[in-house]
Amino acid sequence: MPQLAANLSMLFTELPFLDRFDAAAKAGFRAVEFLFPYDHPAGDVAHRLKINGLQLVLHNLPAGDWAAGERGIACHPDRTQAFADGVRRAIDYARVLGTPRINCLAGIRPAGVDPALAQATLVANLRLAAGALKAEGIPLLLEPINRFDIPGFFVTHTAQALALIDEVGSDNLFLQYDIYHAQRMEGELGATLRAQIGRIGHVQLADNPGRHEPGTGEINYRYLFALLDELGYRGHVGCEYKPRQAGPGGTEAGLGWIAAHGLALA
Repeated sequence: MPQLAANLSMLFTELPFLDRFDAAAKAGFRAVEFLFPYDHPAGDVAHRLKINGLQLVLHNLPAGDWAAGERGIACHPDRTQAFADGVRRAIDYARVLGTPRINCLAGIRPAGVDPALAQATLVANLRLAAGALKAEGIPLLLEPINRFDIPGFFVTHTAQALALIDEVGSDNLFLQYDIYHAQRMEGELGATLRAQIGRIGHVQLADNPGRHEPGTGEINYRYLFALLDELGYRGHVGCEYKPRQAGPGGTEAGLGWIAAHGLALA
């Protein structure tokens, strides 16, 4: 049975970030993930994990100025020093939080930058990050993002991400497989999981359309959960969805999908 992790950047969002750890534990989650911890001292985040008995399973490298619309800087030729600084910052946090894996967002290709230059920059940055994280015993992940939610995102398909991983040539770089993004861009979810499970370092979910809870859209999650078990996937599945019921209590109101799919949090 897949182990579920609450994504605290998407769930319980009516609460301040640090209070979401308490809410996740109260709802029954035993693991969490989030986009970024960097707006809070690492010690404060670690304290919330500890007092709630929560396991952290994932966060991202710093991704530039998120509020200004940046969605990663790994493919930006003029931001290589900022990327390297971000890797060091992520490692500093990981040492305190015990982060077991870190994801890299490739980013939106800057206007006027040749795709070949963006790819060369991304490969070099991934090689640097994979090596630095390997020295810490932390796998690096690369995640394709659908172009509808983030127009212009540089890595949008599983095959593209795997080709980049091959070009980097590191044994410390894996695919982050977000089922929602994959459904929007390519489908073939079960076939891809069967073919690539050995290269997948983490799985995330949301249904489509709407990016809400499993069971609200077209994806057959009962089949996919059974398939993950069949394939021997032992990692967590990050619940990176937007609760269909917006507002306070919306996350808790939507958690019935877990039992409905034959799963449990404990």
